[in-house]
Amino acid sequence: MKTIRRLIYVEALKAVAFVTLGFLSLFFFFDFVDELQSVGKPESLAYGPVQALIYVLLLVPSHLYELLPITVLIGCIFVMARLAQSSEYTILRTSGLGPWRALRTLLLLLGLGFVVLTFAIGDYIAPLSGRTGQLLKSRYQGTYSLVGNTGAWLKEKRGDTSYAVNVLSISRDGSLQNTRIFEFDGNGYVSKQLMAKSARILDEKWVLSEVEQQDYETRSADKARVTTTHVEKMDWPTSLTAEMVSVALLRPDRMSTIDLFDYIRHLNANGQTAQRYEIEFWRKVFYPLSCLVMVVLALPFAYLHFRQAGITTYVFGGVMIGISFFLLNNVFGYLGNLSNWSPWLTAAAPGLIYSVLSLTAFSWLVLRR
Repeated sequence: MKTIRRLIYVEALKAVAFVTLGFLSLFFFFDFVDELQSVGKPESLAYGPVQALIYVLLLVPSHLYELLPITVLIGCIFVMARLAQSSEYTILRTSGLGPWRALRTLLLLLGLGFVVLTFAIGDYIAPLSGRTGQLLKSRYQGTYSLVGNTGAWLKEKRGDTSYAVNVLSISRDGSLQNTRIFEFDGNGYVSKQLMAKSARILDEKWVLSEVEQQDYETRSADKARVTTTHVEKMDWPTSLTAEMVSVALLRPDRMSTIDLFDYIRHLNANGQTAQRYEIEFWRKVFYPLSCLVMVVLALPFAYLHFRQAGITTYVFGGVMIGISFFLLNNVFGYLGNLSNWSPWLTAAAPGLIYSVLSLTAFSWLVLRR
C-alpha cells in the first residue's frame, strides 16, 4: 500500500501543481495588463512597471486561495482518468485497492493536506500579502484608500455613551486621514465632536493630531452653546483596532478568520448588523473543507472505461464542475445576505450540495457497478 499511495500522491501533486501554475499564470497576466493602466500617470510617476509587477505578485496568494479547490478537482480528475485509461487503476484494484480503501487513501493524507494548505494560505499568507500590496501601491501612487465619498463608518459603545467614527482615507504611511469622532450621550444626543487631521492606531488608543474639539452644551435651551478648542495632540481610548478599520475600508474576504470573528463581536456589541461578515466568517471556515469534497468527486473518474477515447472531455467536465462550484459559492453568499439566511448554512450549502453529488457518483459508479 505504501507503493500505491506514493504513486497516487506523487501523480496527484504533480497534476495539481501544473494546473495551479497554469491558472495562476493566467490570472497574473490579466492582473498585470490591467495594472499597466496605472503606470506612468502624472499623479503617480513613481509607480512604474517594477512596482506594478511586485503588486501583482502580492495578489498571487489571494488567487491561490480561491483556486485551490478547483485545481485540486481538475488535477485529481486528470490523474484518476489517466490511470483508468491506461488500465493502471484496474491493476491497482486487483492488487487490493478497494473502493473504500481508495477513498480513505485520497482523503486521509492528500485531501487533508490540501485542506491545511488552503486554510494556511487564506488565513495567514493572503491577508498579509494583500495588505502589503495595498500599502505598496498607495505609497508609490501617492493616493489614498477611499471608501466612496464619505469614507468608512464605525461604531463603539461604552456604557451609556456611544461613539460614531468616520475615517475618510488611509494615507501612504498607514495613518488615518480626516478622522471625525462623534460622541453621543445616554439620550442619543451629540455631546462632543472631535475632528483630527490625522490619527495613528496604537494599543487600545488612537493618537489624534491637529484636533478640533467641539463640546455641545444643550441641556438648557436658553444656555445652549458650542465650545471649540484646538489641541495639537491627544489620546482617544478605544477598542477599535487597525484590523477593524481595515475591514471597513477593504473587502472582508481579505481578513483572517480570527480578525473576522473579533469584528463580528464588535458589531454585535454595538448593535450593528453583521450578516455579511458572519457569512464571510463561515465561508472561511468551510471553504478549505471543499478540497475534501473535490477529492471525493474526482475518485469515480477512475472507474470509467474509455480505453480508446481521450480524457480531454473528462478534464473539461472537471473544469466546468470547478467553475460551477466557485460561482455557486459566490451566488449563495449574495443570496444569503439579501435574504437574511442563516450565515453558517449559507456558507456550507455549496459544499453540502457537492458532497451529495460526489457521494452519489461514488455510490453509483464505484459500488453499484
